[in-house]
Amino acid sequence: MFLGVDGGGTKTAFCLLTADGAVVAQATSVSSYYFSEGIDLVPRVLKEGIGAVCATAGITPADIEFAFFGIPTYGEVSDDVAVLDAAPREVLGHDRYRVDNDMVCGWSGSLGATDGINVISGTGSMTYGERAGRGLRVGGWSELFGDEGSAYWIAIRGLQAFTRMSDGRQPAGPLLDVLRDHLELSADLDLIDVVLNRWHGDRGRIAALSPLVTRAADRGDEAAAAILAEAGRELARLVETTRSRLGYPVDEQVLVSYSGGTFKARQVHEEFRQHLHTLHDRYDLRQPLYPPVVGAALYAAKQARSPLGADALERLRTTPPATAA
Repeated sequence: MFLGVDGGGTKTAFCLLTADGAVVAQATSVSSYYFSEGIDLVPRVLKEGIGAVCATAGITPADIEFAFFGIPTYGEVSDDVAVLDAAPREVLGHDRYRVDNDMVCGWSGSLGATDGINVISGTGSMTYGERAGRGLRVGGWSELFGDEGSAYWIAIRGLQAFTRMSDGRQPAGPLLDVLRDHLELSADLDLIDVVLNRWHGDRGRIAALSPLVTRAADRGDEAAAAILAEAGRELARLVETTRSRLGYPVDEQVLVSYSGGTFKARQVHEEFRQHLHTLHDRYDLRQPLYPPVVGAALYAAKQARSPLGADALERLRTTPPATAA
């Protein structure tokens, strides 16, 4: 049994995978993004999720051959790394695991843990790539001064456009009514009350407004469409920087994939694809093979030096997984 754990800005997913490519148990818990609640959140979330998947599979944590934990913000606070590294030990009762940033889950899932680059755009954004045993992260500098092309980045620019439209500083578009209706604003200035007073600037709740920008673009809002297009270009630039820094020769093909809910927006995905190929003509853009939580389990198997074989990977791709607890 290999355990994969994919932490994220909105939830934490758990997956138990066998060596022959069967997902025998899945579970979800609350987000393990601990910056807002404190680092003690992480072991609580891990205990709940591991308990759930082990109960479903009828095993104990001691039966897990190896585990990989992708924790959001891992590596971004040096003083926290030792605490996060130790967090799974008490729950598992052994040291057969590794902890890293959740970006590794997206990369491993999208490309089947093979060399290439994955760009993540969910609540935040970044790329992670591996080539010849070397891994590299680009981006992910937080919502305050980074995370370009992410759901939060899109939502903030949508809110900025709303304020300019409301003031008359730019032409009004469908975005006005989309946000007014969704937030049930009695007056446009109530936007301040909703986001700052009621939500306290909550990162996840703001990012969840991103689909409204897409909805407005679908209704012909030019400002919203421009935001989504720029998001796609920003994500392509992250990939290009990663390719360059990983040392890919100009004539070498580079596998690229993507993960995260932002890519559900057709406008973001299409602009990303187009701009990517203008930056470099040897990109091979592929749809994700597996979800990030399955990628975490695949990476656990790889770390245990027992990577899944071709037959197991094909079974994993074609067989419906167990229902999440």
